Formats: sequence, C-alpha cells, structure tokens
Amino acid sequence: MRKLASIQRVKSIEPIEGADAIEKATVLGWQLVVKKGEFKPGDLGVYLEIDSVLPERPEFEFLRERKFRIKTIRLRGQISQGICFPLSILPAGVEIEEDKDVTDILGIKKYEPPLPACLSGIAKGRFPSFIPKTDETRVQVLQPLIDKYQGERCYVTEKIDGTSATYYLRNGEFGVCSRNLELLEDSENSLWKFAREQDIENKLRTLNKNYALQGEMVGESIQSNKLKLRGQIVYFFNLFDIDKFEYLGFDEFQNIVNSFGLKAVPLIETDYKLSGSIDEIIKKATRKSLILPDVWAEGIVIRLFEEKRDLTFPDLDLVNGRISFKAVNPEFLLKYGE
Repeated sequence: MRKLASIQRVKSIEPIEGADAIEKATVLGWQLVVKKGEFKPGDLGVYLEIDSVLPERPEFEFLRERKFRIKTIRLRGQISQGICFPLSILPAGVEIEEDKDVTDILGIKKYEPPLPACLSGIAKGRFPSFIPKTDETRVQVLQPLIDKYQGERCYVTEKIDGTSATYYLRNGEFGVCSRNLELLEDSENSLWKFAREQDIENKLRTLNKNYALQGEMVGESIQSNKLKLRGQIVYFFNLFDIDKFEYLGFDEFQNIVNSFGLKAVPLIETDYKLSGSIDEIIKKATRKSLILPDVWAEGIVIRLFEEKRDLTFPDLDLVNGRISFKAVNPEFLLKYGE
C-alpha cells in the first residue's frame, strides 16, 4: 500500500530566488516548499504525498479551499509536491522511526476521482486475486531501486490518464475488470462494450493459455478526455501469464498485441539506460503527448527491457516485485489541478 504519510528525513534545504519566507526542501525524491527555518538538513518530519486527503481538523484548516486534498502547486516559480509537517503533528506516544507509515494514524485517505457513468457497472466481485492490479509506484520513493539498476537497459512508454481496464481468460472463463472490481456483462458499460467490439475474448482464446490483458481506457467521458479523442479506446501495456504469475517481456507483448490488431501505449524509447537521478527521470517525464502533441503527457512508465522480479525491496510497494515504475509530469499535474 502507498505510504501517503510517513516519517522522513529532510535531505536538503535550498533557497528560492526572490523568496524570503519559504525555501525548497527535498524529501525522498520529492521537491517541496517549506517555511524558512522550519527544517534543516537531516531533520525528521512527517511528509504527506500528493493525492492525500486530510481529515477536517484545525491543524489542516489551511487546506479547506482545496477540500483538504494535497495537490502539486507552484510557489515563486518552484514546483512543490507534498507537505512536510513537524513531528509535533503526530499524536502523543507515536514511536518516531524514519520511514514509519503514519497514514492511518493521521486518518489520511487517498484521493480517488469519481467514476463516470459509462464506466460504472454491476460488480461481479472484487478484482481477481490471480491478477496483479495495474498500479505503478512513483519514482520519487524508489531511490534504492534505481541505484541498484542504474545503467540497465529499459524501455519507456507514455503514461496515459484514463481508467484501468483488465480482460482475462482463465480456465475457459472470460472476465472484465475495472481498477478494483470484476464486472458483470453490461451493454452500457464502456469496458464491456470495447471487449465485444474488439472481440477480445476470442483473441485471448487463440493463445491457448490463461492470460490477462491490461491497459488504460481513454476517450470521451473519461478524465475530461484530455487527449481529445473521439469515442473510447484502450491502450494496452501488460500481458500477464496467470499460471506462471509473471508478465510477458517487451517483444512478446508487442508481437501479441500487434497480432490482435490492438494498440499498445505509445513507445518512447527501447534502449534507455536507467538514470540514477530522480530529477533527471522527472525531466524525462516532462514532455508532450505522442498521441496529441500540443498537450502535456501525464508522464512516463519505465520498465526493464528484460522482464525481472526483485523481492529485496519489500517496503517500496513494487507490484509483484516487478521492476516497473512511473514518473508523472509535474506540468501535467499543474495544468489539470492534480
């Protein structure tokens, strides 16, 4: 689970040009604005990530106009992602330990955008346990991982702002899932409509194995349709072998999706040598979309070219230990109030 609030060490403090009352702090791989003199390098504080929704309490009243949600903002030209509070924000008796998750202690929830009517459906059950969800961890919390894999060959794809779509075939049964639920067939539901229009069930049957095909649905009525698409489409990024409980590698995935006549997410680069600098990776993510070049891309997803699992980072929230993560474009977050 994502640590929305945790005890973290302030790595550095830097001045902001033209600002007397604020300065730039670095916490984990995040850059944020803090009050001048409130922290010095090496101090511990309580860091709250963007997408955190805080409870209505007096100490958080300054966020009421934002509905108590932490978003990406720009102050005096400096992008600020998250808030760092002094340790005194914690209730008495909480053990102070670096990297301690205090999300539940502070009553913080994750912001979830409302689901459009075309995607709501009748739940068949929870998301299947035999398929990983499509979540990607943000690079800002992955410094130990990128240190380990620095220089390794990766491929980079565009991250698209839509809604998660999973289609699976297991022991002859075809299923359609949103981010958190498996859905009963419904002719009004966009995920099911796309499945039938593209004959995804029969395409999966041609593989003669148990697979899950995962992607992002975008288009009209979804996330304000930032890419100005007509209709709705799924851009795919995963093919998961259910029996082996592992993802297919880059080449095999691309070949199968192409043979199905479906679209994969836009490919940016296939021979990227992973940087050990989070700042450099964020700069790489600050780009325009390959689908509609006059709008900001949501960001990028980086994966090892040769598929690999690594279970030596249990605290980093990697999905199934897969070396795969996202870097979200800060300009996109600013543009769309995220």
